[in-house]
This record gives sequence, structure tokens and C-alpha cells, in this order.
Amino acid sequence: MHEQDGERRLGAAELGVEPGERATLVQFSTAFCRPCRATWRTLQEVAAMVDGVTHVELDAEARLALVRELEVVSTPTVLVLDGQGRIVGRASGQPRKVDVIAALGRAV
Repeated sequence: MHEQDGERRLGAAELGVEPGERATLVQFSTAFCRPCRATWRTLQEVAAMVDGVTHVELDAEARLALVRELEVVSTPTVLVLDGQGRIVGRASGQPRKVDVIAALGRAV
């Protein structure tokens, strides 16, 4: 999914923390989602490898308005935001580390 410039951007108000300087990996999770735990580990590892990248995990059940707005239908769902908070990538299910790195390459 690609967002055009001028469309919806996500920032600290939506994320609850400051986004990454270069990119942000936003993970929507639920408490009993087993693949969410593995996804969390993968995204933490990638964020630690790339300067200026932040990983943010959001509880989908606690953020229903945002989930509906962004049409998140399953967990885990990962959004890749560029440095301006635009959504430049999106995936559902547990991502492979190589795919997350590739998506970040398009964002930074």
C-alpha cells in the first residue's frame, strides 16, 4: 500500500511516541496473538540495526479508531512509515527479517 504525499500521516499523537527520524515500523498486535511476539522480536532487531529507525507496537484492541481508519483486519499488521510519517509499506502476518529490511530500504 502506498500513500501519496499530502495524505494521512502518523505522528506522535497517533503512535504515543516520537516517530523515527528516518523511518518507523508500526506493529498492530493483540494480547493473544502468537505471531505478534515473533514479529516484535524481528522488528526490534531490524530497528536496532538501522540508525534513525524506531519500532512502535500498538495494542489493536486499545486503538480501535486507528485500526478502523487504517483498515487493519488482522494481527500482526506492520506499517512502514517514512521520515515524514507517510505509510510506504504494509504487511499482514509475521514478516521475514529480509522483507522488513527491504521495505525499510524503500522508506529511507
